Amino acid sequence: MEKVLSIVPRWLPALLVMFAIFLFSSRPGDSLPDFLDWDYVVKKSGHFIGYGLLALSYFRGLKFDKKYYRLAWLMAVAYSATDEFHQSFVVGRTASIFDVVIFDNLGAVFALWLYSFYRRKDEVEIHTA
Repeated sequence: MEKVLSIVPRWLPALLVMFAIFLFSSRPGDSLPDFLDWDYVVKKSGHFIGYGLLALSYFRGLKFDKKYYRLAWLMAVAYSATDEFHQSFVVGRTASIFDVVIFDNLGAVFALWLYSFYRRKDEVEIHTA
């Protein structure tokens, strides 16, 4: 039981991000806000940021072990694909492989790259100090 209780806090951020993504994609098309000229940019940025956060939260669940970068990325892209499938059943919404391959994938890759970049930078500063 103690081991389970230690796992839950590590994976809670991933569960919360997954839940938030699911809620956003469950909204019918006619209930979505319209950002006028910026609509496309805002919504695709949401994909990029959301899946970047999801990849990082998966990586956190995997104890930030650098051998699991690819697994965290793959988990985020897999969730993206399943969420697009789910979205195909929501009134006024469509599934888009383009969202998965471009925005969600790149958001996950960029977030993990950014994390690794700053992690290496910190390691270099520690070793030179």
